[in-house]
Amino acid sequence: MALKAKKSVPHYQGIADTYKDAYGNEQAIDSDTRKALLHLLDVAEPTASPLPSVCVFRQGQQHRLPLRGEGDYIWTLIFEKGGIIEGRSGGQATLVLPDTLPLGYHQLMLTQGEQQWSCRVIVAPTRCYEPDPLIQGKRWWGVMVQLYTLRSSDNWGVGDFGDLKTLVEQVARRGGAFVGLNPLHALYPAEPEAASPYSPSSRNWLNIIYIDVNQVDDFHQSQAAQAWWMQDDIQRQLTAVRASRWVDYTAVTHLKLTALRLAFGHFTGRSALDPRKTAFLQFLKTHDESLLQQATYDALQDWMKLQGKPAADWLQWPQEYHDARSDATLRFRQEHADDVQFYCWLQWLAHEQLATCFSHSKQLGMPIGLYRDVAVGVAQGGVDTWSDQQLHCLSVTIGAPPDPLGPGGQNWNLTPMHPTRLRQRGYQPFIDLLRSNMAHSGALRIDHVMGLLRLWWILNGGTANRGAYVLYPVDDLLGILALESHRHRCLVIGEDLGTVPEEIVNKLRDNSIYSYKVLFFEKDQHDRFRTPDEYPARSMATITTHDLATLRGYWQGVDLTLGKDLGLYPSEALLKQQHDARERAKQGLLDALHEQGLLPQRVGRNASLTTMSAQLNRGVQRYLADSASALLGLQLEDWLDMATPVNVPGTNQEYPNWRRKLSRPLDSIFTDRYLERLIRDIDLRRGGPVPSRTKKTVKPADTPEDNGKQEQTKKPE
Repeated sequence: MALKAKKSVPHYQGIADTYKDAYGNEQAIDSDTRKALLHLLDVAEPTASPLPSVCVFRQGQQHRLPLRGEGDYIWTLIFEKGGIIEGRSGGQATLVLPDTLPLGYHQLMLTQGEQQWSCRVIVAPTRCYEPDPLIQGKRWWGVMVQLYTLRSSDNWGVGDFGDLKTLVEQVARRGGAFVGLNPLHALYPAEPEAASPYSPSSRNWLNIIYIDVNQVDDFHQSQAAQAWWMQDDIQRQLTAVRASRWVDYTAVTHLKLTALRLAFGHFTGRSALDPRKTAFLQFLKTHDESLLQQATYDALQDWMKLQGKPAADWLQWPQEYHDARSDATLRFRQEHADDVQFYCWLQWLAHEQLATCFSHSKQLGMPIGLYRDVAVGVAQGGVDTWSDQQLHCLSVTIGAPPDPLGPGGQNWNLTPMHPTRLRQRGYQPFIDLLRSNMAHSGALRIDHVMGLLRLWWILNGGTANRGAYVLYPVDDLLGILALESHRHRCLVIGEDLGTVPEEIVNKLRDNSIYSYKVLFFEKDQHDRFRTPDEYPARSMATITTHDLATLRGYWQGVDLTLGKDLGLYPSEALLKQQHDARERAKQGLLDALHEQGLLPQRVGRNASLTTMSAQLNRGVQRYLADSASALLGLQLEDWLDMATPVNVPGTNQEYPNWRRKLSRPLDSIFTDRYLERLIRDIDLRRGGPVPSRTKKTVKPADTPEDNGKQEQTKKPE
């Protein structure tokens, strides 16, 4: 699937003519697909302008802009923070700006007689932000969690920002540097079962289901809300959604929105001088039209559902509402002003509670605090495409070309941004996206980071195996990423799994973007696992991800059995290949653990005869804790020895994705003596030097705390 380096790949106006598949073989792009995509990408450029629409420079390099046209020009550079410099340059020449320009977003104005043109000049750092302790060799650890999976006696059936604050406290108390989260992007209040955090309505706004109703003052102060809440039937519903092993999004959303609407009724009665009202009005003023469009879309969802129409896809709404700025839409906004205001208020509450979690993490001394995740795209029918249809290519979706597990390719049903239109806007939509997701965050993971270089476009109605790679202005995007990273003091992690073009690998490294190293994949063709000291320092090491099996699930082959039951394997032969490959990988991992002295002798050396146990679980986590990776992210599911996955890629209705909760509530996780010892051990290992590949660590059997009752194999949840 890898795209060749840009210099060696024939491409036409941004479309790669060939690509390398998962086996390293060069594959040609279908000519009809290429022609159709060329038509989509054929956007008129302002050829009359002697300047490009935007130029991105790195600090310290020469700032040279080629000028088109004839005659002399007067140029003026207006700095972002005030001040100007001026000069004169001739046409058909190169305008050389001072190489001492400050970092930031500046505006270059070019004048010739009565004519004037502009160019956005972006000056970016050479690399993304890195905390000094990591540069100096420190190694930090943290916990990774899908927020909705958290259980507690206080939440309303789904993990929320109140639970997140509690988790932050528990992890910080034990020396953890961060809590990693799934994307918190806005989804679909009127269609709550559309729950994938990686298929959002908007990547710029938050999922309001994470609001902790218990933290909302107006909920407690509203007599109507309290009367509703104390009803026996409501308490029974709350008990039921808390007790469920799976998140019941429909029931939870109904309960939360009912409570919050009653609370909003109390909020609207506050005086205009009330500090809470003043803060909300300032939030409205700051975010202006973007917030109003998000809230209008959510209110329209509700209204469409009441009319019996599809709610979560504006492409299926009546034509008059297809434009966020149409007369009908603006009229709806006026006639349903209270509903629109309600959804603005919910976004404000969500932002306040997330900000509180982040500030609390910093007060507790966590060097990173919250580690957020940004999805690679948005759903076709969501608010981001509705409010900006020119930027998004609605006649295509993105995915991946064929590979051994997906011979037909993958279609993620996400809509890409148009690369030329993005550039014509001075990359402002990309800047806004980064700012939204770096807010209240000490680190940001970019899902499918290869999307900064190229995305696999699939024509609507076409099949994923007949797509093509469309190229993006990777150097410009990386420069902007570096600038926003420094401004937010936000570390950047790129999810670079799978077959990755060498070009993007080098660029990520040169820009100090941390790689994403998943233990299950860190092995060679002979199933020799990378030793801990072989992990690159600029990386996040983790055992698994939300798309893969848990540690127990991997060892027991739960994912393979589930895939068979769900019909994900096209043949028994392919399934057998996967089982055989898994057994070889397990043996390689078991060998690696023994070689590092991380298992007691009583844990056997034959993987096919070795079951998952507390010793084996702990050995794997110690293995990664010893890694040279600057960051270590451990899943709560593996601490709890869970077997059931949270997501099965390639399924929709076949499996309840994004719903499986943790097996135990928060308050019992951190009172478990076994886990307390494991966490202490991890913290000590991350604080010490990286063991060399020849150095054996102390065997667990040699320490008294590892003997006895706690060694018994834990049962899967």
